[in-house]
Amino acid sequence: MNAVMHPEGLPQLKIRPEHLALAAIVYVRQSTRGQVLEHTESTRLQYALAGRAVALGWARSQVIVIDDDLGVSAAVPDSREGFARLVTEVTMGRAGVVLGIEMSRLARTGKDWHHLLELCSLSGTLLADPDAVYDPGYYNDRLLLGLKGTMSECLSGIPDNTAYADFSVMPTSRREHPAGRDDGQERSA
Repeated sequence: MNAVMHPEGLPQLKIRPEHLALAAIVYVRQSTRGQVLEHTESTRLQYALAGRAVALGWARSQVIVIDDDLGVSAAVPDSREGFARLVTEVTMGRAGVVLGIEMSRLARTGKDWHHLLELCSLSGTLLADPDAVYDPGYYNDRLLLGLKGTMSECLSGIPDNTAYADFSVMPTSRREHPAGRDDGQERSA
């Protein structure tokens, strides 16, 4: 059940009719052409989020897949046309939900991530991944999404574009790779 407790203590469904009346946007991306070729399972899972949107209640005809950024690095400013399109859809109030495999990696930087969270909150757009539906308008969801974004950004310098979800425990004093390798760099406090 996609319920959350309101401050008044009453359960509130996150996905409401006003969300279902708008588009469900699936954002698909990989940073390089090599990743697209080597990580086909990730790409398949991202496209499969269209089915998750339908399972959450959206009509298939309302599901929009934005995959313009497959193989496009975000290291070059303004290179991600798909992300710009996603932000436009959210800003214009045409998106009921944005789906991604790892929500915090939708945006390249913490600034972009928090800006997207703010836009989703203002427009009433939900965020969803394979595990949960988040409403950035609810402080608990916003806190969780903010932490995920911060953790992802902190780990972005680790080799192999490791995600925080790849760690069994967050690294403490040295940057530890999930495969057990240590990159030898002290973490700054």
